Formats: sequence, C-alpha cells, structure tokens
Amino acid sequence: MAAKSSVTADRRARIEGMRRAEQARERRNRILTLSIAGVIVLGLVGFGGWVINSKANEKEQQETLAKAPVQEEKSWDAKKLGRNHVTTAVTYPMKPAVGGDHDQVWMNCDGDVYKKPIPERNAVHSLEHGAVWVTYNDKASADDVKKLEAKVDKTPYTLMSPVKDQAGSIMLSAWGKQVTVDGADDPRVDQFFTKYVQGPQTPEPRAACMGGLSQ
Repeated sequence: MAAKSSVTADRRARIEGMRRAEQARERRNRILTLSIAGVIVLGLVGFGGWVINSKANEKEQQETLAKAPVQEEKSWDAKKLGRNHVTTAVTYPMKPAVGGDHDQVWMNCDGDVYKKPIPERNAVHSLEHGAVWVTYNDKASADDVKKLEAKVDKTPYTLMSPVKDQAGSIMLSAWGKQVTVDGADDPRVDQFFTKYVQGPQTPEPRAACMGGLSQ
C-alpha cells in the first residue's frame, strides 16, 4: 500500500512539474510576442515619422524651386499676349509660341506625348490652361527624348511634341515663359515644371486639359 502511494505521489509530482514548465513556456511566449509587437509598433512609428519628414522636405524643396528664378529663362508680359479665339493663321514672335491669340480648341495636355508636330494655335490654348509644353528638334538625343516623354506621361497639365525649326534642341514653354535646357537631366526641367504646371502665370487655372484636340 505504501509503495502504491509513493508511485501516485511521484506521478503527481511529475504532472505538477510538467504544468509549471508549460506555464513558464507560455509566459516566455507572451513576453516574446509582446516584445516583437513593441518592436513592430516602434518601427511603424519611426517609418511614419520618416515618411512625414520626407514629404515635408519634398514640399519644402518644391517651394524653394518655385520661388527661385529659372536660369536663362525668357519672359514676356502676359498681359500683352493676345487671348482671342481665332480661326485664321497666327504669326507668333517666338518659337515655340508662349502665348497670343489661339484656336478655340486646345491640345489635350493631360500628360500627352505627340510624336508628330502639333498645331501651334491649339498648343497655345493649352498654355492658357496652365500647361507646360515640352518641345524638341532633331538635335535632341533619343535618350533625352525618352526620359522627357516618361516625365510628361506621368504629369497632368503637360504635353510634348517635336518642333523642328526651334532654336534649342530641347525647350520648355508656359504662358509667357520659356527656357532652353541642356538635356532631360538638367535641373531646370524639374524647376520649370514645379513653377509653371498650373503656376501663377496661368490665365485660366484649372481649365480642362482633356476633351480637346488629340491630333
């Protein structure tokens, strides 16, 4: 009888030991889970702060670009540029045109890339709506043209087309503004876009850039 009681006590002791071990394991798992969760939360908070700071820095950079003058930019008095809708030919004093009387229908300028020359009178109407017009001639490299096409394609209120008889190989135009750049990586490209895509020079801000002529 005493032997049986001893066996029972040993069994109970083993069961109790196993229970305590299981409880200890569960505590360790809980601590590990909470620790991992804490690290993840801290990581997310840190990442969120980085994103906010990154966006703030990007906005600050854009504001700085918008305020700074574009080197070698040409300007025309916007108030002296005609804005009449006409159906006859218009001779513009600059190439490409940056404003003046124009066709009543605009060129689509919602990131539109035209492979062939477009009517200048319609493009000028797009500039009136706040678009930036990127143009190039045969002297522009294929790589630069490809990069600029990609930039225009993802930027609303822009359009791009070849202009064979322009003076510079790559030129950017907005209403009353124009600059010749050295290539697609010229920092003035981003600056011009930042300043003049729906910029303060726009005679008709937020006017449509779709629903016009698409060539």
